[in-house]
Amino acid sequence: MSLVPPSFTNAVVAVALFASGGSFGTGSSEAVNAREPIAITFMRHAESAGNVSGVIDTSVPGPELTEKGRNQAQVAADTFSKLDYDGVYASTMIRTQQTADPMAKAVDATVEVLPGLQEIEAGEFDGKPEEEGRVAYAATSDWLKGNRDARIPGGIDGNEFDQRFDSAVEKIYASGDTHPIVFSHGASIPTWVLMNVRNPDLTLVTTDRLPNTGYIVITGTPETGWTLTDWNGKNISQ
Repeated sequence: MSLVPPSFTNAVVAVALFASGGSFGTGSSEAVNAREPIAITFMRHAESAGNVSGVIDTSVPGPELTEKGRNQAQVAADTFSKLDYDGVYASTMIRTQQTADPMAKAVDATVEVLPGLQEIEAGEFDGKPEEEGRVAYAATSDWLKGNRDARIPGGIDGNEFDQRFDSAVEKIYASGDTHPIVFSHGASIPTWVLMNVRNPDLTLVTTDRLPNTGYIVITGTPETGWTLTDWNGKNISQ
């Protein structure tokens, strides 16, 4: 039995059909142009030493994966590589790169590291106990409600975060990949997605927090916008 949710597979198939002119026939293929939609899978990194330390660590390159995390990364590759991603991307943090490595090997790709995909910096709260994370990232709730000028103490505001993540996504789109997988982080992924899709469900941040190797799928383009289709196996109404 497949561990890949049907909603996830359907999103990839829909994009493949669109890019091929609506058919899987033997006609000639054409390069992706600026108006064709793609499906991007964002996957959170596997368990890192930072996750088990109980301390907030948003430094770069940051902590490595634990042994459990390496196993999680391999399981994710074994499970999802059957979808034949045509691009594998990771943030500047080592934990995403180590999570991406097994996937890249499975789909015969090279991990491309992109600035902008890194975790949202905790500012003054970096190095503090994780219990203080609610205070550190309170500003992200404001971003999701439209106040992008809110700033993490000692850190960035919503405009700065959105611009840098946007830049990374635009580079991925410009690459011509039609269903890439992007390894990023537990705060960055849901925050950027919900700030940018046309069908955000803000309750998902609290009711369905992304676990290690949890994923989110969006479809669309930087020009026409993005639609959330899958939140870690939950099919999202469009």
